[in-house]
Amino acid sequence: MHRSRKADAPRADRVGRAGSGALALLAIAATLAGCQRGSSETPTVPTTGPGGCPAVRAAAQAAVAQAERTDTAWDGPTTGPAAVSGRTVVFVAETMTNPGVAGVANGLREAARVVGWDLRVIDGAGSPAGIQAAMSEAVTLRPSGIVIGGFDPGSTAQQVADAAAAGIPLVGWHAVVAPGPSSRPPLFTNVTTRVEDVAGISAQWIIAHSGGRAGVVVFTDASVPFARTKSDLITAKLATCAGVRLLAYENIPIPDASSRTPREIASLLARFPDTWTHSVAINDLYFADAAPAFRAAGRKGTGPPFNIGAGDGDPSAFQRINSGQYQAATVPEPLTQQGWQIVDEFNRAFSHRPASGYVAPTHVSTAANSAGATTWDPPGYREAYRRIWGR
Repeated sequence: MHRSRKADAPRADRVGRAGSGALALLAIAATLAGCQRGSSETPTVPTTGPGGCPAVRAAAQAAVAQAERTDTAWDGPTTGPAAVSGRTVVFVAETMTNPGVAGVANGLREAARVVGWDLRVIDGAGSPAGIQAAMSEAVTLRPSGIVIGGFDPGSTAQQVADAAAAGIPLVGWHAVVAPGPSSRPPLFTNVTTRVEDVAGISAQWIIAHSGGRAGVVVFTDASVPFARTKSDLITAKLATCAGVRLLAYENIPIPDASSRTPREIASLLARFPDTWTHSVAINDLYFADAAPAFRAAGRKGTGPPFNIGAGDGDPSAFQRINSGQYQAATVPEPLTQQGWQIVDEFNRAFSHRPASGYVAPTHVSTAANSAGATTWDPPGYREAYRRIWGR
């Protein structure tokens, strides 16, 4: 994930919404890592072993091959209510410096123009106080709907309650762990990929790319429940391959990434000069901050370590991937499509219809399949939504 807000560890009920399979993987991760919050956490249980996990590797290769396809057809909604008119939506952003949040806002702006709605973006600037102030302003404006853009609704519980009391529907983007409607907090729906799918394919990419033998460093922000859940699921999936060893679990809060990541990279290179082959981060941002440290250490941009971002897929990540500069892959969110989906979900709410239930499938972008693009923009959704809306 990609938030700059500090939060409490995830509650059991929130993790539970990720599904029983995710719970099982989390149990494995807890056994594997045994980690507490800190700057660098190294598991005490080794995960190396003979054989390189041929069955797990074969399954990973098949999953990655499917996820790397770019010719998939639109699998989202094709029916729904025609667009209502004269609506105003406020997008409350965790911070517009977050490329994921900004990308969704741009998609929302594009779709709002199509249906003729007014859109206002209020930037929370990445701090709890700023986000609370932004949400208060949004509720005061009494819009038709409010988007919770990339932050935990629990941090603005009073404002969320005020919106509910005023009858203003809320749609989240990465607001809670699971996609779909939520009663606590009260969201008409939450637009996101499934965290267990993103975590799983990120780990499978490492297993497939390494041939089932890798030394891995995981980068996360354990202060954010969504991010901690994702990184725990990644470590659990990596643990299913006996030939993969988790070298370190780096807890670096996103607001501190620019200052701390270069120092941690230098330390990791000193500790694991030959065994560190792959890295995975809950957000591409970490590799933007890591690149100068790799460069200073004389490491080639094409690896090792081979780095994959488990989320966002912002333009800078694609640029690093396409130019071979210290990132090999990303699991991008279809940010523009998700902005269009938010408009469609609001339109369903305004029309007293249920949420669409759509969840975008995971995708893996590499230099081989991105064709020089700087975003993952799957085909077909614009035409589908226009037909639904009558636009």
